[in-house]
Amino acid sequence: MGEVYSHLSEEERQVIQIEIGNGTGVRAMARMPGGNASTISREIKRNTWFPSNESESYRPYRPARLKTGPWTGRYYVAGPAQRKADRRRAAARRPFRLSDDRLWSWVAERLRRGRSPLLISGRLRVDFPDDALMRVCPETIYRRIHADGSRRDRWARCLPRGHRRRRRRGGRRTPRFPIPGRTPIHERPFDPGDRGGFGHWEADGVIGTGCHPHTEVERRTRFPMARIIPDKTAGASLDAQPSLFSALPPDARPGVTYDNGTEFARHAELRDGLGMATYFADPYSSRQRGSNENRNGMIRRYLPKQAAISPDMTRDVQEIVDETDNRPMRELGYRTPAEAFTDELPDLQTKQGRCTYK
Repeated sequence: MGEVYSHLSEEERQVIQIEIGNGTGVRAMARMPGGNASTISREIKRNTWFPSNESESYRPYRPARLKTGPWTGRYYVAGPAQRKADRRRAAARRPFRLSDDRLWSWVAERLRRGRSPLLISGRLRVDFPDDALMRVCPETIYRRIHADGSRRDRWARCLPRGHRRRRRRGGRRTPRFPIPGRTPIHERPFDPGDRGGFGHWEADGVIGTGCHPHTEVERRTRFPMARIIPDKTAGASLDAQPSLFSALPPDARPGVTYDNGTEFARHAELRDGLGMATYFADPYSSRQRGSNENRNGMIRRYLPKQAAISPDMTRDVQEIVDETDNRPMRELGYRTPAEAFTDELPDLQTKQGRCTYK
């Protein structure tokens, strides 16, 4: 039947009409060059033409033995078949959401800034509350990015993690050193998923080459703080925490939750010095400290693994934390952590959109 097309051409339909008139079967037609039995069968079934189609008359049911005459006869004619195919192809179909140039240009600009598809999707409702065309879900953005190789090479690097492949979560487990005097997270006065109370923090570190940022994140507002420490020893982590917490009122720091890293082995000294309760998440359960893991991921956008970090980068790290503080979050109603934290502490002096304690 000639060259293979994704849709049958008019010439191919004329060949089908002729072969049907010659009594050729579907499989016999499929043996012609470029033929396919399924394609031909569907074409004949879909575009069979009845004389009554022209006048849109009622075609009554007739038993097989009585299906004769001009009103019950059936034919395959290339002309009407081609017209029906053209009408189906021209029929309006639901367009791909990001095929709209205005919407995609807005999304692409935010991707270049390093915004996640989730934030982009949520911010559209804030910036265009009355424009139904300016809507897209995060999954649609991910599918657009990973649709083909060239698009993935260009846009995947703009994603928060920069992954070129969409992969399942997981990781390997490593043995842990037992921490003396640890209080399990289940003895905390509220459930791991409860964020109603203000002032409980989650602690961890961001591993770098050389020094390491020690981070603290307030659970309710997702407000992060960070200090550079020379190494991930218990003494270095203990030295960083009083400098972060001492400027806060006691009601703003009732407790802190750690993972099971050995850098938090001296947690009892923080508890005795500042009166903060200390808790430890279950092993291999980073979801119980999701706020800190999320904020550390934000910092990783600027300080990827194996990034060289030195003590004189204090200002650079602070600028990264400031940027993280002032990014809107869906969980906060698209407010920023700095705004949410300031609302919780109305008496705390602010400067340039963030708290002034150092």
